Amino acid sequence: MIDRASHPHPDTSVSWRDPDDDSPRLECGVFGIFGVADASAVTAVGLHALQHRGQEACGIAAFDGQRFHYEKHMGHVGDAFAGGDLMDRLPGAVAIGHTRYSTAGGSFLRNVQPMFADLEAGGVAIAHNGNLTNFLTLRQQLVADGAIFQSTSDSEVILHLIARSRRGKVVDRFIDALAQIEGGYALVAMTNKKLIGVRDPLGIRPLVLGDLEGKAVLASETCALDIIGARFVRDIEHGEMVVISESGIESLRPFPAALARPCLFEYVYFARPDSVVNGHSVYEVRKRMGNRLVVEHPVEADVVVPVPDSGVPAALGYAQAAGLPFEMGIIRNHYVGRTFIQPTQGARELGVRMKLSPNRQVLAGKRVVLIDDSIVRGTNSVRVVRMVREAGAAEVHLRSASPPIMWPDFYGIDMPDRDKLLAVRHTLEEMARFLDVDSLGFLSVEGLYWAMNAGPRNPKQPQFTDHYFTGDYPTRLLDREIAEGRNELVERQLSFLVSA
Repeated sequence: MIDRASHPHPDTSVSWRDPDDDSPRLECGVFGIFGVADASAVTAVGLHALQHRGQEACGIAAFDGQRFHYEKHMGHVGDAFAGGDLMDRLPGAVAIGHTRYSTAGGSFLRNVQPMFADLEAGGVAIAHNGNLTNFLTLRQQLVADGAIFQSTSDSEVILHLIARSRRGKVVDRFIDALAQIEGGYALVAMTNKKLIGVRDPLGIRPLVLGDLEGKAVLASETCALDIIGARFVRDIEHGEMVVISESGIESLRPFPAALARPCLFEYVYFARPDSVVNGHSVYEVRKRMGNRLVVEHPVEADVVVPVPDSGVPAALGYAQAAGLPFEMGIIRNHYVGRTFIQPTQGARELGVRMKLSPNRQVLAGKRVVLIDDSIVRGTNSVRVVRMVREAGAAEVHLRSASPPIMWPDFYGIDMPDRDKLLAVRHTLEEMARFLDVDSLGFLSVEGLYWAMNAGPRNPKQPQFTDHYFTGDYPTRLLDREIAEGRNELVERQLSFLVSA
C-alpha cells in the first residue's frame, strides 16, 4: 500500500533561473538508509548535506513494514521537511531520498523523485542520479508497447523496465532493467524488504556506503555520512549492486567488467570540498589545481582572490604556490532567495550584487589574480570581472581551475550546447577581450590529471570521464546519434526538394 502525503504546491515550474547564470548544474543527490527507527528524519538530514547537488526539488519515501509513504516538494530540503511531525508523515525504518536539478525532464512536481510504483512483486521506490543516454529510445519503445508515463523523467523508464521484466525475484528484475539502460547513473531503491544501491558500469556518478551504528547507509557523497555521524565504509564500485536486507549486505556484479572512469567534474565543481570521492579528497585536489595553475600560468600580481565559493580551494593553492597573499576580495551572501530576483536585465544586475559583493579594501589599486572553478559561457565571469574593476583593481588576471569546456555533457550535467560554449566560439585572446581581463589562463587537461595524482592521461583508455574537455565520450550516445541521423535525413530531403 502507498500513502502519498498531500502537498500544497501545484505541478508547475518551481522557480525562475537567471538566463545569464552559466554555472553548471548537476542532476541530483541520493540518500538511503536501512533499519533505523527515524529513517525519514535521518534521510532529511542527509539530503540537507547534499543540497548543493540539487536545489529545485526534493523528496523522501519511507516504508513502515506495511505501507509505503512519500512526499515530494519543490524547493529546498530545509523548507520541505522541517517540523517535528516528519516521522508521523513518513514513518518507517527504511527510507530513501532525492534532491534534484532538472536535466532530463523539466522542473515539475511530477518529475520529482523518489518515484514509486506498485508492481506485481510489490512496491518499489527509486531515486536516480544521472542521465540515461538511451532514455528517449527506451521510452518510445515502452510507449509503443502500451506503457503509460506519468512524468518526463528518465528515471521512470527504469521503473517500467522493472515492471515488464519476467524474472521472478525483485533483484533479478532490477538487473534485467539495468542491463537495458546506458549512460551515467547512481541509484538507490527501496522495496518492502530491501534497500538497493547501484552504480553504472563506468562509475561515472558517485555512490558511497556508510555505517550508522551497524545500519547501512547509501549516499552520493561522504559529506552526507559525516552530517549524520555515520562511518564511511567504502565506495560502491563501478558496475556494482549492493542489496541490503535483514540478512546483511550482499554485493553483486551483474555487468561485464570494465575499467572505471569517474567524472572529473565532481572534483572541479560539484562535490562538496569536505567530501572524499573515489578515494580523493576534493579539497586537496582543488588546492593542487591551484598549485598547477601557478606553473602553467604565472603572473606578476599583488593578491589572489577566489570567486566564491567553489573557487576558494584552488585560489588558496595558487596563493600558496605563488607566495602571494590570499584574500577574500569577493564576499558571497548566502541568504538571497532565488525567487526574489526577477527576470529583467536590471534586476539581474542587482541580483549579482546581492549574491556577490566586492571587498574594496582588498581590491583597490591591486593587481588581482581572480580564480574561478570553470568558465562555461562566460556570462558569470563578465559580471564578476566588471565588479572587481569597479572596485578599483589595477589589473585583473583570470585563471580557470579547469581546462576549457569544449563539449556538452549527456550524463547528468546541465551544460549548454557546444555552439554556446565560450571556448568553442573564441580563441584565448578573443576570450580575454570578451571578459575584459588583462590575462586569461586555463588549467590544462594534463594539469588536471596531475592534480588527481593520476599520471599522464592515457588517450587509449582515459582514467576519468573527461569528454567536456576532450570530446572523448565514455559511452555511445544512442538518443543523440538517432536525433542527428534524423536531422541529416531531413537535410538531405530538403536539399533534394530544393534541387528538384
